[in-house]
Amino acid sequence: METTKILIGYIIYLPVALFLTYYVSKTLFQNGKIFMLDIFKGREEIAEATNRIFETGFYLLNIGFALMILRLNLDTNTYQELVERLSYKIGGFAIYLGIMLFFNLYFFFRGKRKAKEALQEERLVFKA
Repeated sequence: METTKILIGYIIYLPVALFLTYYVSKTLFQNGKIFMLDIFKGREEIAEATNRIFETGFYLLNIGFALMILRLNLDTNTYQELVERLSYKIGGFAIYLGIMLFFNLYFFFRGKRKAKEALQEERLVFKA
């Protein structure tokens, strides 16, 4: 009976973790394209390619982590414990995704700042 509950937990956890990863990734990288275009001074091909590379890495890192923490141990073998463990595991994964989202946003803003600084340096050199 414990095996059945663990399988139920996996059947619930995996689609939720995959959906959360997909949703966060799509939201981040659709909106991140604007930052990439700014960083790469409007060069759309390199901005798109870099954005896709970041998106692929985001998927690999987050799906890998979701699978790595998949293990589900039930002590009391009750549905209450199953729900509590799943909520803890999914909640923890959601927090991790949020941290990864802000980590990526940090890199977008950092790249934008560096691009702005480089443009200002170019203008100073051009004026001199």
